Amino acid sequence: MKKVLVLGASLNANRYSNIAIKKLLLKGFEILGIGAKEGKVEGLTILTEHKAMNDIHTVTVYLNPVNQRLYYDYILEMNPKRVIFNPGSENKDFEALLTENDIQYEKACTLVMLSLNQF
Repeated sequence: MKKVLVLGASLNANRYSNIAIKKLLLKGFEILGIGAKEGKVEGLTILTEHKAMNDIHTVTVYLNPVNQRLYYDYILEMNPKRVIFNPGSENKDFEALLTENDIQYEKACTLVMLSLNQF
């Protein structure tokens, strides 16, 4: 099963990143989460630090473009197969860097993709 990093993971059950984590777990994906606050979502520990991660297939982004800057090098180094920019996280600068590094990206909604079995 694909390993997915949720960037901008929230402990707040009303946030889309939190809902996405729960749905991804239900679908059997291996999930890693990085957010502003450390805690747990459905037993998954949300980290606050840039920890080395291997074999990440997809990074799904729930951060605005300004907050993404801290993660450019981190994501490029992990070399995922794709990055999903959820609504509000679209970022032309980061998209250009991903293209330069042969990493696919999509401007899409993880929740919609999951509901349509297109994730």
